[in-house]
Amino acid sequence: MNSPRLTSLQLLILDALAVGAAFNSVGWLRGVVVPGEWVVLPLLVPLLVIVVSLYLIDGYRPRTDMLSLDYASEHVITLLLSMLGMILLTFVIIPVGYSLQQSRAVVLISFLALVPVTLSYRRWLYLARQRYRRQQSLIFMGSAENCRDFARECEKQNFTLPVIYTTLDAISAPDAVSPEPIPFTDVLEKLDRRELIVEAIIIRESSQEFPPDISQRLMQLYFEGVPTYTLELFHQVYWRKIPLYRLNQAWLFQEGFKIAREPIYERFKRLSDIILASAGLLLSSPVILIAAFAIWLEDRGQVFFFQKRIGRNRRLFSIVKLRTMRLQATLGAKYTGVSDDRITRTGRFLRLTRIDEFPQLWNVLRGEMSLIGPRAEWDLLVQEYERQIGCYHFRHLVKPGITGWAQVNYPYGANLEDTVRKLEYDLYYIRHFSFLLDAAIVLKTIHVIMFGKGR
Repeated sequence: MNSPRLTSLQLLILDALAVGAAFNSVGWLRGVVVPGEWVVLPLLVPLLVIVVSLYLIDGYRPRTDMLSLDYASEHVITLLLSMLGMILLTFVIIPVGYSLQQSRAVVLISFLALVPVTLSYRRWLYLARQRYRRQQSLIFMGSAENCRDFARECEKQNFTLPVIYTTLDAISAPDAVSPEPIPFTDVLEKLDRRELIVEAIIIRESSQEFPPDISQRLMQLYFEGVPTYTLELFHQVYWRKIPLYRLNQAWLFQEGFKIAREPIYERFKRLSDIILASAGLLLSSPVILIAAFAIWLEDRGQVFFFQKRIGRNRRLFSIVKLRTMRLQATLGAKYTGVSDDRITRTGRFLRLTRIDEFPQLWNVLRGEMSLIGPRAEWDLLVQEYERQIGCYHFRHLVKPGITGWAQVNYPYGANLEDTVRKLEYDLYYIRHFSFLLDAAIVLKTIHVIMFGKGR
């Protein structure tokens, strides 16, 4: 249970057994499969569909909170979409002769049965791992000030795993985190006496070199199987974002930064944007027309809203959305509040369902935006952000998107602090730019829309 890889492997094995049990049981009950006989090889297709889909929502990631309502809803949505994909594969794409083509009901019922089953043992394994993790601690190694900063970040992330704060000296600040930072030599003594079970060691990057004996001990712990992370890597592995303190002008050229090295994917993404935006505009046009009529009916004003936004390479463009605020709303505050009285009754519904953003598909077709990327920000706000956030310009390395990693991981930004925190997620997306990450964002966006988390 200690190893995250072992937990992932357990989930994979359980999924394979669940798929086999569900499809064969339903097949027996429906009379499609002879009772007592087992269908195996044809089930590799639905298993692959399920594994890929759950992987995209971190369904095999031991650190995912399987008990949260957010994960539960994502899990249900993902398996239902997988069911539709499997129906398409089975009866449209795969040639005649595939054994599952004998009955649509078997596919449908099996997937519906797998929804609660696969979620149940994920929750059970997560609970079991949490009981074990309560005996474990993280060791954070840095100055007293670093420890305080990390403690505040843990609080913001609702991170509950016990953390031992340690320094290379015996000095601790008078108002330090609780418990106060303690010398690393004391931590090593506790490790030697087996008084501590360590999940990982986190080292705050510093120009200060470790004493030879400390370096040797850290290396020994690493070879004994104790994961060791720099603080930057910990942010990426545990919280899926990049801490701003690590950014400098050389960040763009660091190893692992993919966007400048994958022109093929960028062209594929542009082609996908054109195809999907065209289809989206065609399918959503009746909804846009109905929404436009509702907007006009409420106050007889213009139905579309245009605003200058900053795009890739800081190019200015006009974004188009359905108007959700009153006609004189631009004279008000720069940020939109939770219960902002500038929002119309129709606009509140459009924001909740994200229908107001459908016209942005036109911006995608024009090449000013992508379906997925950082949020396109108002040019007046960008000027303010670039004055106050030194690394803010990095987010303009990619096209802005209708949805993105920051949008699905952090609520709507209403102040400078929110903007900084969303920027950390945007930079994670830019650094890990990939098809799989885009696919994960799509699934999480569907969850956001279905559960009314738009604003």
